[in-house]
Amino acid sequence: MSADQRPLPFIYQFAAGAIAGVSEILVMYPLDVVKTRIQLQVGSGPTAEYSGILDCLKKIIKNEGPARLYRGISAPILMEAPKRATKFAANDEWGKIYKKAFGITEMTQPLAILTGATAGATESFVVVPFELVKIRLQDKTSKYKGMGDVVKAIVKQEGVLALYNGLEATLWRHISWNAGYFGVIFQIRTLLPKATNNTEKTINDLISGAIGGTVGTMINTPFDVVKSRIQNTPVVEGAVRKYNWTIPSLGIILKEEGFSALYKGFLPKVLRLGPGGGILLVVFTNCMDFFRGYYYK
Repeated sequence: MSADQRPLPFIYQFAAGAIAGVSEILVMYPLDVVKTRIQLQVGSGPTAEYSGILDCLKKIIKNEGPARLYRGISAPILMEAPKRATKFAANDEWGKIYKKAFGITEMTQPLAILTGATAGATESFVVVPFELVKIRLQDKTSKYKGMGDVVKAIVKQEGVLALYNGLEATLWRHISWNAGYFGVIFQIRTLLPKATNNTEKTINDLISGAIGGTVGTMINTPFDVVKSRIQNTPVVEGAVRKYNWTIPSLGIILKEEGFSALYKGFLPKVLRLGPGGGILLVVFTNCMDFFRGYYYK
């Protein structure tokens, strides 16, 4: 086993994923705010408030101030550590479990997709409450003072279980993204020239992670649009929710707004998660290499 493949205890995988996640969110968060605003608006063309990324950025800065681009970042910052840590750690751990279960020693393309999907499902249970709070804060009409105010209002008005509103849609979103992300990373790494030094390794990770993030985003954006709609709809006793379950909600959007509405916010999302996927992989692998040097010294 090569030095860069030596296993590490779970805590080191968790820490590397946490550092990678926070690094990515600090760089790319404003695009996430733009993505959510575009996904939440109903209608398109002349009736849409935001005509695109630059228009949305311009209007937010002009009408609400630059600080609004980081509105709700406390929830993702708190979420990124467990979210990304769970993503990478679960991917490694599930990979070990599947290799043992299937009696194989090396990762394969189908196994990379399977472990990614399972890691995404695992990750979903961690992120739902944080995603719910973030969506409520990012909405232009939001009157909440901060993360604590959102949690308090949801628990009081909708009940504790409402913190997991949108879990099913989140499962669809994370399973599809992680399956695409890790599956593509495995394939691209086999196609790229073998790295002979750290610089080449970083370039390979950046390329494979960016392509993986782009493909994952192409697959999961419709589920992300639905998730945003579901989580931004409060649970009111006796009221019928327009957006509730993923597949029926996809049908509603498709019927009322057309196929293109399923990809609302795609450009800011892919601009974030394409390069962001590269940042994630580069920071994670470098942290793991550092921890291996410390652990095996």
